Amino acid sequence: MQQRTFPCPRCGKPATWENNEFRPFCSERCKMIDLGAWANEEYRVPTQDSPSRQDSSFEDD
Repeated sequence: MQQRTFPCPRCGKPATWENNEFRPFCSERCKMIDLGAWANEEYRVPTQDSPSRQDSSFEDD
């Protein structure tokens, strides 16, 4: 049976799920690039909450 492939969420290259220690990425490189993007706050999780008073005080600086 042929392994199913899926696109790497970082580069789009076909990757396999089984026996892939970096899944859902195709490689350690793509995994680390994605982690770096989260660390640099390039991604954001949407929220319905409005900023708290404490958060808005930072905007005045």
